Amino acid sequence: QVQLVESGGGLVQAGGSLSLSCAASERTFSTYAMGWFRRAPGKEREFVAAISRSGAYTHYAHSVKGRFTISRDNAKNTGYLQMNSLKPEDTAVYYCATTQTSTYYRGDRNDYNNWGQGTHVTVSS
Repeated sequence: QVQLVESGGGLVQAGGSLSLSCAASERTFSTYAMGWFRRAPGKEREFVAAISRSGAYTHYAHSVKGRFTISRDNAKNTGYLQMNSLKPEDTAVYYCATTQTSTYYRGDRNDYNNWGQGTHVTVSS
């Protein structure tokens, strides 16, 4: 039931960086694993990255590994996605989501039952 609000999206040139935030409304944020997903124009929503409840473990889609970094600050009830070396194919609406499942790391959308409204990222060439 935690409310999630993404922010930080915008327009950036290829090769540039953006930092997204996911603000949670409740202190119970720390009891949920968190993931980032994205939906590009004309495509299905896809997994980007996930992080464990404590932040000790992170998982990335192959397409973003080495370029994106997922993190969280449970004291601030906030998750983050740092995006570097952005490519035009990263253009999408980015969503954060939470889950209490033990298989959060698989990146299966069906494991996540709470979603934010998304923030738009456009990478120009």
